[in-house]
Amino acid sequence: MKPEKIYPRTGDLHTVYLKNVITNPNITVGDFTIYHDFEKDPQEFEKNNVLYHYPINQDQLKIGKFCSIACGVKFLFNSANHTLSSLSTYPFPIFFEEWGLDVKNITTAWDNKGDIQIGNDVWIGYQATILAGVSIGDGAIIGTKAVVTKDIPPYTIAGGTPAKIIRKRFPDETISKLLHIRWWDWPKEKIALNLRAIQSGQIEKLLSVSDAF
Repeated sequence: MKPEKIYPRTGDLHTVYLKNVITNPNITVGDFTIYHDFEKDPQEFEKNNVLYHYPINQDQLKIGKFCSIACGVKFLFNSANHTLSSLSTYPFPIFFEEWGLDVKNITTAWDNKGDIQIGNDVWIGYQATILAGVSIGDGAIIGTKAVVTKDIPPYTIAGGTPAKIIRKRFPDETISKLLHIRWWDWPKEKIALNLRAIQSGQIEKLLSVSDAF
């Protein structure tokens, strides 16, 4: 159901369907996820927003469907780290030629904390930073300029430096129902038919049609 066009809105060159500007095989983005940038070309997301994402480390950025990513959000990957297991934080393995080291060991210069995974329907605010190894659950909201160092549960609002949980968006029962419905996986036509219920919070209406297609 993915839209093939790059720009969702006529005349708006600051907002892109992110999936359609990605070329790096280690970055996957779901349908309808948008990135907005009023400072730089949003089509250069890989260059400007996904940092220290070197192919040698093979770490992954996975972003779900229907996410909203604000201007200046950064995804900071493992190669930005310096190992803490050494007596020195100096990245000797990177300068293997200088120190006669094996190039195969270059990734030992940093601590590898894993991939970055963003769920579906996640809103990430202006200039927030997401660090390597972090998972953000479906429906979560990340506040402006937050630095996310730990996992954020689904449908949770987090903010600050480092980011801390502020509150849940909905009662646990509603969150459980939303995670069961997974409306973002519905066909586009079904979503369109049920937009009023989604936008007005009619969870029982969504439940009643969740298995209709």
